Amino acid sequence: MERVKTGVAGLDEILHGGIPKHHQALITGTSGTGKTTFCCQFMHEGIKRYNDNGVYLSFEEPADSITENAKTFGWDFKSLEKSGKFSFIRYDPYHIEDVFDILESTIRQIKATRVVVDSISALGLHIKDEAELRRMIFNLSIILRKLKCTSMLVSEIVHGTPGLSRYGVEEFVADSVVVLYYERLQSTFSRAVQIWKVRGSDHSQKLHPYKIDQTGVTVYPKEEAFIKRT
Repeated sequence: MERVKTGVAGLDEILHGGIPKHHQALITGTSGTGKTTFCCQFMHEGIKRYNDNGVYLSFEEPADSITENAKTFGWDFKSLEKSGKFSFIRYDPYHIEDVFDILESTIRQIKATRVVVDSISALGLHIKDEAELRRMIFNLSIILRKLKCTSMLVSEIVHGTPGLSRYGVEEFVADSVVVLYYERLQSTFSRAVQIWKVRGSDHSQKLHPYKIDQTGVTVYPKEEAFIKRT
């Protein structure tokens, strides 16, 4: 099975080589776990290190907010956009009906092979019908598969709930699920990542610690994390 390197230090090792090519990986966790940082690193390193053009579709934060925050890690998305290797789409969920056409045309235009959708959770704030929301998530999945992209899809876990995503459908659409935790261990908070599934492939079954510093995200594949949920 051919793999795509994420560019996130240590993550590929617990994925046993990276995200399988053309798979959709769900990045999910509670607020503050660094989901957007994971995705920005996947996108930036993919372009700079592996020459994979990319599209970042945001339903929440504007482009300037994400790109300015990315600069704190040394990731210059504006220069990548000027070079034609990257495109940022900030889309208003109130006018969601043609977002798939925009996404598909942008992917084709810049020949993107990496896509980030941040976040699926935001769709549900504007699409109240559960059946329609599920249909849109499945349609998004179909388009990304058709275009043979390797993707990260962001979802949010509501703190205190048992599920892996806000709506309970995202983890079934995705080929892989990466769960991020930020929980209290005694008097301090600890970060941990777990690979919940990788369709058709083995992966680490353990919780691993990770950190976020000025260089981005680093996962420690040889260490095991211990967290106690509150």
